[in-house]
Amino acid sequence: MTGRQWLILLMVQLSNLLFGMTITLANLVLPQVRGALSATQDEISWVITLNLVATAVATPMTAWLANRLGWRNMMFFTVLGFTVSSFLCGIANSLETLIFARVAQGLFGAPIMPMGQAILLGTFPPHLQATALVMWGVGAVFGPVLGPILGSVATEAYNWRAAFYMIVPPGICALVCIWFALKDYTQRKKVSFDWVGFIALSIALVSAQLIFDRGQRLDWFESREILLCAFVGALALWIFIVHCLTANQPFLNPRLLLDRNFAVGIMIAFVMGMLNFTALVLFPSLLHDLRGYPDSVIGQLIAARGIGNWIAFLFIAKLTRVAPRLSIATGLAIQAVGAFWMAQFDINLTEFDVFWSNLLMGLGQSVTFTPMTVVAFSTLPRHQITEGSAVFTMMRNFGSSLFISLAVLILVRSTSINYARMTEFITPYREALVFPSLPASWSTETTTGLLRLSNEIQRQSAMIGYVNAFYLMAITAALSAPLACLLREARKREP
Repeated sequence: MTGRQWLILLMVQLSNLLFGMTITLANLVLPQVRGALSATQDEISWVITLNLVATAVATPMTAWLANRLGWRNMMFFTVLGFTVSSFLCGIANSLETLIFARVAQGLFGAPIMPMGQAILLGTFPPHLQATALVMWGVGAVFGPVLGPILGSVATEAYNWRAAFYMIVPPGICALVCIWFALKDYTQRKKVSFDWVGFIALSIALVSAQLIFDRGQRLDWFESREILLCAFVGALALWIFIVHCLTANQPFLNPRLLLDRNFAVGIMIAFVMGMLNFTALVLFPSLLHDLRGYPDSVIGQLIAARGIGNWIAFLFIAKLTRVAPRLSIATGLAIQAVGAFWMAQFDINLTEFDVFWSNLLMGLGQSVTFTPMTVVAFSTLPRHQITEGSAVFTMMRNFGSSLFISLAVLILVRSTSINYARMTEFITPYREALVFPSLPASWSTETTTGLLRLSNEIQRQSAMIGYVNAFYLMAITAALSAPLACLLREARKREP
């Protein structure tokens, strides 16, 4: 490799690392942010879900922006916006401001990974591309592992704001690398973009996300806001479908879905998005609120997911060549086992259980993702790969945001329902409550005792909510495994 190629690889790795770190970093600090900004469980989930929606919406614009701005300008302004928005996350003094900064972070961060991959393929010769992409993939995995570890140290030493501030210095270093590494890549091209299709699809995605995020608080379709979101979303989706079927160059070419491997691959990618970040959102609040774990321990336990990703790198390339469909089904089955293990937790869960169940989820994620990507694009014509990649990434990110909202909805509803049911048994006429074995701190004859008893019931009810959310993950993964049978064997790509 030349010095320029090493500099480009460093730049891509550093940018990729920053984006990967924020994925797990934000999840880690959610409990502290919720307390500092006086937010509820479903409100604070917006910090994650709207970031993912913004990423899903902005990803399809990557190729168009790269052509219009040039590689250097595109990467420079993308990383600059991502770094500035990370700083804004740290100085946010309200939930609304933090959500705005996280949306900006998602919009600017969306092109980082696809641009990095395209730059490596465009600057490295064919015989070095495999090595460069492996190193690029290692950086993508290392970010989610490093994020919670460094974030927990910064949070415990200072506060949750420090976790976002620590993105700024390496972001500045990445900007310097971009400016010098890509100084010869400033060529621009005028290309068309289907704004009607893009805007219609974006409105449909955002409307669906708002319905899931705010439906519980607003009593679903009893609310005018939810009815309005449903109407606008349905209208936007109808416009998008009609436009795609009638336009000469639509935003999403419907012929892509005629390719069986790609159509099934999109469904599996949507499921993979569902399973990818949900546990990362649930575990920090579970361990912090119900078990009182310090941030440093939570960060290390969440990082186990990255270790599972690393283990998969040892064999996944060979397994993908030999039996890709078996690998996809096995990876989904591993995630189903990991989620089912989580669903067996109770209030006395141990670090051993959390560590190894998260490691299984990370292992299953990597075992599924690589062969799924290879098989899904193996039958797609070469000229459709860029468009297909944008759709693929968009569906994966939207699956993540939608499923997180659904899991938080199940958590909140299960907690409230079970709390109401269990408090029905707290009466002066229940014999079990007057036994000497009842802890003195739970005395029903004092206000303090009743408050402590209520808090314990709240903890147990919340644990049931988490268990139900984990069951949802397990069922989703198990039902998705047979989709691998619908894929065809990889064959030579059409020109």
